[in-house]
Amino acid sequence: MRDGKPHPKNYPWWPEVIAKIDEEVIQVGIDGELQLVPTFHKSLSLTELGKLVEQCTTWLSVDTFLQHFCWDLQKPGIAIFGQSDPIIFGHPENVNLLKDRKYLREKQFWWWEQISYNDECWVTTDVVLAALKKFNVKLK
Repeated sequence: MRDGKPHPKNYPWWPEVIAKIDEEVIQVGIDGELQLVPTFHKSLSLTELGKLVEQCTTWLSVDTFLQHFCWDLQKPGIAIFGQSDPIIFGHPENVNLLKDRKYLREKQFWWWEQISYNDECWVTTDVVLAALKKFNVKLK
């Protein structure tokens, strides 16, 4: 949440996606984030995060630092885009999920506090689950 509103980079259907994954899910983040799974690593050093990424089957994230970090480690994964343009901020080695370009914010380089949030911008859980299948993630 940001000022009582959903944060524009928080995929609203994380619990539904996680519930369909039939293997261990590890969450990384920072203090203050909602813990969604039992294994939640907070505020890791880059070295610690790198070791964790190397051990994972794949990674799934909204467009945040993690997708760029994983790209640098040559570990492709899935990036969920809402109002950010994957042509600008994505990496072609990843599966970049975007519902529709009509939901992209007009000013791509403005701070999030300067734009209006649109909660209709996210791909459905079915789209995310189909992408996970491409990485051989076991689903229920």
